[in-house]
Amino acid sequence: MSDWVDVARDGELKDGQCRVVDVDDTMIAVFYRDGTYYAIEDMCTHDGGELASGDVEGDEVICPRHGARFCIRNGKALTPPAYEDVDSFPTRVQDGMIQVRDDRFD
Repeated sequence: MSDWVDVARDGELKDGQCRVVDVDDTMIAVFYRDGTYYAIEDMCTHDGGELASGDVEGDEVICPRHGARFCIRNGKALTPPAYEDVDSFPTRVQDGMIQVRDDRFD
């Protein structure tokens, strides 16, 4: 079980922005969208490239390498060339800090 990891102070991210943190050797991109924080693995399932620097349109992030789209809310792969989803992770705000954890092995 992973502990909660601090990402940034609550309110530090603007709408559509993200911050990447390393949680137990997994890079996780935490996005802020419409008042809610979402976290997905920062790795495109098409070729292993990072997603965090991609454009965010609505609740989708666009892979900067080949244009695959993923839902930032749940990690679903939405368009080719990616066909596999990325993992999503729980977030919370605790004592003014945005936090994320890897709950895949709980």
